[in-house]
Amino acid sequence: MEEPESLLVNRTDDVSDIVPSPIPSSKGPYKVFKRRWMVLLAVFFLNASNAIVWVCFAPIADVTGAYFKVDSDKVNWLSLVFLIVSVPTGFFSTWFLDTIGLRGGIILGSWINVIGAGVRTLSAFDFVPDSYKFTVAIAGQTIAAIAQPFAMASPAKVASLWFPEQQRMIATTVASMSNPFGILIGSALSPIIASSASKMPTMLIIWFIPCAVSTVISTFGVWSSKPPTPPSSSAAEESEPYFAGLKQIIRIKSFRVLLVVLGAGLGLFTMQITLMEQILCTRGYSDNFAGLCGALMIIVGLVTSTAISIYVDKTRNFEITAKICLAFASVFGCGFVVASQFPNIPIVIGVLVSLFGGFGFAFYPICLELGVECTFPVAEATSTGLMMISGQLQSIIYIVLAQLVAVPLPFDQMKYQVCTLSNSADGGIAPQDFQYSLFGFAGIIVGTTILFLFAFHCEYKRLKMEREKQAIQ
Repeated sequence: MEEPESLLVNRTDDVSDIVPSPIPSSKGPYKVFKRRWMVLLAVFFLNASNAIVWVCFAPIADVTGAYFKVDSDKVNWLSLVFLIVSVPTGFFSTWFLDTIGLRGGIILGSWINVIGAGVRTLSAFDFVPDSYKFTVAIAGQTIAAIAQPFAMASPAKVASLWFPEQQRMIATTVASMSNPFGILIGSALSPIIASSASKMPTMLIIWFIPCAVSTVISTFGVWSSKPPTPPSSSAAEESEPYFAGLKQIIRIKSFRVLLVVLGAGLGLFTMQITLMEQILCTRGYSDNFAGLCGALMIIVGLVTSTAISIYVDKTRNFEITAKICLAFASVFGCGFVVASQFPNIPIVIGVLVSLFGGFGFAFYPICLELGVECTFPVAEATSTGLMMISGQLQSIIYIVLAQLVAVPLPFDQMKYQVCTLSNSADGGIAPQDFQYSLFGFAGIIVGTTILFLFAFHCEYKRLKMEREKQAIQ
């Protein structure tokens, strides 16, 4: 809940760096507060820890199947449940963030996340019968999935309420890239920690720790939903009421294009991360290599998105930069689809995945800011939340279709596959050929890229309002 204004005003010891925003006010300069970094840190930890909980089973599908004694379809449900649950809860979380407040949303999300992580950790202990371990794990994943919309709908709102105009893009990037950063940690370290089924309990306990840290930071580090003095003129404006904003936002053509295109990008990325190990193992690539591919994609993405966000903060070239990033991401994404059909070319696959991540991840935070710009004065969590829901819906569709279209690996390809745990009593998962699924999704990549390049044109409503106020004052 919001802290009383009188208490907030008295806490002036952390008033910025008191750095005046370049836009003056009739009541004095806008101010930024050092506390903004603590709020950003809370969102970062919530997003990252929730992403680890979500993705940690995907790069070790064979080990997961062996530990829980289930097939690959049920293993995929450990990730897919996040997407299904977060769609209906996404509407609630965006309403909560925009109506109740940012502080309450961050704290509630972190507590739901740590409870979910704690429940699934119970499956690591012997007092849970083997026949119920998977049920306990999926229950924990379901609870943690409720927290995901709170985490993913917060970045643009944090940037708008707490950061001045010249820092909004970098703040959105840091907050939104914490999700792929968590995916990076989960994808890279899970195969190392849980190298065999007997080590699965260790992994579950280890991944509980960042969730607990996130809860502590959110509960004790976030004092209020917004600062006592706004950092910019747009932050001082009242947002549209939630339901009025929903009606208004869906009428905006540029936002509808964003819903489709960014949703497709998020969906395809989720499908790739979820099925990466199952796609690559059929061509002889190990769990560790699948984890490395996910890590390379995200590391390069984090670096390029940070660099590009600094550029966009200075130039405000949101639209053209987004179009360039998506065009290159499309090229390298299609390249990965082709290369993944061949064995013994790990360097080629690694390079293509890295470049795909580099441009794809840079595209993501720019779109979050574009969503705010073209829908202003609709509340930030509303536009971000709807784009996230679009991504989750498309993720469900793509993952389900990928598994439906997949066929048993042909006999002549079985000599390459490493999908089963050989020389092990634990068994493994049956290898599936995802060739037709991947080529179909390459078509989606090309189609949505063309749509965005030629149909998306954004009016920068928030920047326009700030410039008008600056001219008047």
